[in-house]
Amino acid sequence: MPIRIPDSLPARKTLETENIFVITEHRAIHQDIRPLKLLILNLMPTKIVTETQLLRKLSNTPLQVQIELLRTISHDAKNVDQNHLESFYVSFEDIKNRFYDGMIITGAPVENLDFNEVDYWPELCEIMEWSKTHVHSTFHICWGAQAALYYHYGIQKHSLPKKMSGIYSHRILKPTSPIFRGFDDTFNAPHSRYTEVRAEDIAKVPDLELLAISDEAGVFAVKNKKSRQIFIFGHPEYDRETLALEYRRDIEKGKHIAVPAHYFPNDDPAQVPLMTWRAHAQLLYTNWLNYYVYQTTPYMINMISPDIEGEENA
Repeated sequence: MPIRIPDSLPARKTLETENIFVITEHRAIHQDIRPLKLLILNLMPTKIVTETQLLRKLSNTPLQVQIELLRTISHDAKNVDQNHLESFYVSFEDIKNRFYDGMIITGAPVENLDFNEVDYWPELCEIMEWSKTHVHSTFHICWGAQAALYYHYGIQKHSLPKKMSGIYSHRILKPTSPIFRGFDDTFNAPHSRYTEVRAEDIAKVPDLELLAISDEAGVFAVKNKKSRQIFIFGHPEYDRETLALEYRRDIEKGKHIAVPAHYFPNDDPAQVPLMTWRAHAQLLYTNWLNYYVYQTTPYMINMISPDIEGEENA
């Protein structure tokens, strides 16, 4: 997929060196097709790293995707250059009257706070409510998935006795689901979190469907019956070194943290981590874009119907 991004976005050079197909705005305007319009609400403090990780995963189909980056105005981002935010990010006020084929809401390192204690929670709630009428399909990641399940369905998150960090094996509960088309019987994915949602809580909500689970890490994938909301509780977009960097950061802060599970050879942090999830991660994002966005979104994007009125999909 040619990812359509601003010509000067820092992720462009990184992706091009990896032979990822990106397309500049200048070139895109000369192609006579309607690109999928995709909005990424980036709640992570490491904005550029997360941008690059997600763009890498959205890059392997024949579709053209036009990316916009959204930030919360009610939170003062301290870990990214202000010029970067002003150059490449929009606010909700800028886009609230627009429609999008797809949207990604990322995780955020705020899971030990109650939702109402997060400084941008009211703004996030406004965006999530807006997504039901202005976005065809929304893909939520980790804390973003926990926040959305709480906002839309009242499902609480629960604290874990210790941080869930590592690469875990998962099994698919609904093999016919298009989101897992082409997957093996089991697949690996990274997790990095202090809280969880529980399968039994999801089972109580008729509008939700549990799609994949890990015996060690718990719930991995959930969607609503109309397939307009996808909830992923791991971080399939993570790079090889992401968990290692998080682990070393926590150690430097004096935290008593375990070595990420099933990650370093022989559980030795001095060794290079094994990359065992890249192919399935790529397929997950490709399947979402193809089967839950491109195949079902209306050509006239302003004709997106409210989520509450949509038909059930696989």
